[in-house]
Amino acid sequence: MAALTLARRLRTRAGSERGAEIIEFALVTPIFALLIAAMFDFGFLFRNWELMSNAAREGARVGILPSYACDDSPTADVRVRVEQYMEASGVDADSLDIVASNADVTTTAGTFNACVVTVQMFQQLPNLGVIGGLFGSSFTSISLKSRAVMRTEAQ
Repeated sequence: MAALTLARRLRTRAGSERGAEIIEFALVTPIFALLIAAMFDFGFLFRNWELMSNAAREGARVGILPSYACDDSPTADVRVRVEQYMEASGVDADSLDIVASNADVTTTAGTFNACVVTVQMFQQLPNLGVIGGLFGSSFTSISLKSRAVMRTEAQ
């Protein structure tokens, strides 16, 4: 009788679902943590890309004006405007690579002179970089690049 009771207890315990939730939680939690980290990093990445796009447009707007030059010198008005825009947005301008130049753009309506401003930076991934580092990855930053082309007003 005691052996029958012991066998019944073992069968009951083996078929029990006690503790299944904690196992499922332990399996799913790292995946959710990775998704949340990716959402935060993508949000910052998208914000900085949008800032760079706006800064490139602001620089191109300055570069197309008749009394300003669209060149790549360190004191150029285009570079100063892009750096001011990014600094006002909270991004360190020293991390930017700014290239401004005049270019001829050919369309079906003809050829016109334009100011081309390209802004590039490396966006750090603070959350995914740490998680990737745990698995031996060196995925810590992404190169972001934005370009604006505007027709010059001077003939």
